[in-house]
Amino acid sequence: MRFADRLEAGRGLGTRLLRLRGPDVVALGLPRGGVPVAAEVAEALDAPLDVCLVRKLGVPYQPELAMGAIGEDGVRVLNDDVLRGTGVSDDELARVEERERRVLAERAAHYRGECPAIPLAGRTALVVDDGVATGSTARVACRVARARGAARVVLAVPVAPRDFTRRLGGDADDVVCLLTPWDFAAVGQFYDDFTQTEDAEVTACLRRARRRRTRAGATEREVSVPAGDVRLGGSLTVPEGATGVVAFAHGSGSGRHSPRNRHVAEGLHRAGLGTLLFDLLTDAEAPDRDNVFDIPLLAGRLLAATHWLRAEPSARGLALGYFGASTGAAAALWAAVEGRPAAVVSRGGRPDLAGPRLPEVTAPTLLIVGGADPLVLDLNRDARSRLRCENRLETVPGATHLFEEPGTLERVTELARDWFTDHLAAAHV
Repeated sequence: MRFADRLEAGRGLGTRLLRLRGPDVVALGLPRGGVPVAAEVAEALDAPLDVCLVRKLGVPYQPELAMGAIGEDGVRVLNDDVLRGTGVSDDELARVEERERRVLAERAAHYRGECPAIPLAGRTALVVDDGVATGSTARVACRVARARGAARVVLAVPVAPRDFTRRLGGDADDVVCLLTPWDFAAVGQFYDDFTQTEDAEVTACLRRARRRRTRAGATEREVSVPAGDVRLGGSLTVPEGATGVVAFAHGSGSGRHSPRNRHVAEGLHRAGLGTLLFDLLTDAEAPDRDNVFDIPLLAGRLLAATHWLRAEPSARGLALGYFGASTGAAAALWAAVEGRPAAVVSRGGRPDLAGPRLPEVTAPTLLIVGGADPLVLDLNRDARSRLRCENRLETVPGATHLFEEPGTLERVTELARDWFTDHLAAAHV
């Protein structure tokens, strides 16, 4: 078996990896040859694409021989056998590493430009290359992903030696490879076209992926939201020409890195809406379960974010919406009385916890509940009977509380997108 080129290899990998498709997956291509492969995988899985930057540490007098590799965030993997066999000193190793780290920083700036690295915290990092030979670069890439907070690391390559999983040393949680031939000598041996990938192709792949995931001009930036005597970490994305912005209130045990909320947020970006995902509680407050169910506290934090967002230059003048999940939905409805958003959407929410405030809500409210979540469905039906505003209850067939079933979160995204675009666009006009 051979691959015509990296694009064909990427399409084959994408098909094999469809089982991993979900809102928490990020495809990470290893520059340069791994990026066009990863771009095809990202498209097949409808996942964001980023680079995972690593540099080989070549033996000073034999640069093609790797004595290790380095990656972002100070990660380094050394090949002790090569170091012993070549007699490279600590000073020689340090000089090579210093030089390669300079190149690493330059490459990061060149490939990403002003776009920040895609957050990996709590997500599945799908590390993709055009093949594995020694495995040292792949090991560093997996460690880089882990150092950036990935909850799960999967290495995916078209071709590798039969013993390559042993060489990884457990740095990947899972490994996917299309071809492990007995006669492996080099990666390029199994490609008809293994022409060197140029930097221009890498940046073009990243640009196309960004255009596919969001409207032009949408960039995510980390922000700090003041709320009384604390500051709350957040991520703000406002596409060019946005007609509104949606503040997310996460549920119990979650935060701004919630993969489900991020999946919905990306769908809103494609529809031309901005999003603010932020933590309702500080790291010190979150472990206390009483805080998680303190709806007035959470609503107060959402109101603080509302005031901050309305003064934020990139969002000033835009219609505002609230998206709440679980207890965050109760906080959104509680805050809506004073914050007066243009629309509210609840996903698997607990609106019953905002009971005293429900009759006072004036914002059009959409309640989305899983059809296989009977308790929460009953709570939402009861809460809806107390709402006096425009409202609707939508059930997603077969979905349980977390909407983990195939296609269910996509349906949530569609419903939220349509509700917000209809109501925020009208308010924006």
